[in-house]
Amino acid sequence: MDKKTKIYIAGHTGLLGAAIVRKLKLEGYNNLLLKTKQELNLLDQESVNLFFEKEHPDIVILCAAKVGGVAVNTTFPFDMLYDNIQIQNNVIGAANIYNVKKLLFVASSTIYPSDCTQPISESTLFQGPLDPIHESYGLAKICGIKLCEKLQKQSGKLFFTLVPTNIYGVGDHFEESRAHVIGALMTRFYKAKQEKLSEVVVWGSGNALREFLYVDDVANACYFFITNSKHFSYVNIGTDHEISIRDLAFLIKKIVGYDGNIVFDTTKPEGRLRRKLDTSLACSLGWSASITLEEGLKKTYEYFLSIQN
Repeated sequence: MDKKTKIYIAGHTGLLGAAIVRKLKLEGYNNLLLKTKQELNLLDQESVNLFFEKEHPDIVILCAAKVGGVAVNTTFPFDMLYDNIQIQNNVIGAANIYNVKKLLFVASSTIYPSDCTQPISESTLFQGPLDPIHESYGLAKICGIKLCEKLQKQSGKLFFTLVPTNIYGVGDHFEESRAHVIGALMTRFYKAKQEKLSEVVVWGSGNALREFLYVDDVANACYFFITNSKHFSYVNIGTDHEISIRDLAFLIKKIVGYDGNIVFDTTKPEGRLRRKLDTSLACSLGWSASITLEEGLKKTYEYFLSIQN
């Protein structure tokens, strides 16, 4: 791929988008189109079309999305579904109209049924109902996947999707109200260390298994697939490794340097006991993750410390 290729990263200020920008610049790509929400409202079709008409990007990486935790997903399910579909329709539609050569759409493992065979393969899509809490977000992402798939079938254009597992890393959220499990645990152990608390409470039994993918690995996957002419509709991206919430908590405790006890509150919910993606297709296409969980957690904690006031 020519280093002068014009690449538009939709959502470049987010966790993944920022990592993609870092990766592209590291590889020598500097002809990048980067627009904030204030500069380009992706919910406004006319604005998006005018942007594509003016800039004519060669490649689009679509990782912009309306996101939120459990409270947002349950309180505003219509907004979550409508806004995400609107963003996807506008960007993918404009990319088609203005002859973008290649588009990579980033989806989410919420597209898969809440109760399905583990590890979860790509063929599991549509095999059962989605998790009710994340149904709106998952449905929107399915629409994006199918838009890309049908356009590829109709026109031959390379519009395809990556489906990553749980992403964490530099640029993540750490506030309790917005953080996912890794960010929340880091904040909790850090505060307990600072305040010399004797224990930290973790929700659930700690037995639930989860898979975590460092954000730079996801960015590397995006780079790999946009620079290789692989033909597929959508592919899972993960590490092929699981860890229990119990072991994760003790690992983060060690990295933070907290000396107190961990108490698992079994009266609190812990979600599905297992949620792991089958990444054999990605491996067969030539990509695999390279950053270990402990290495990624250490990098994330260094970043966490750097943003403390």
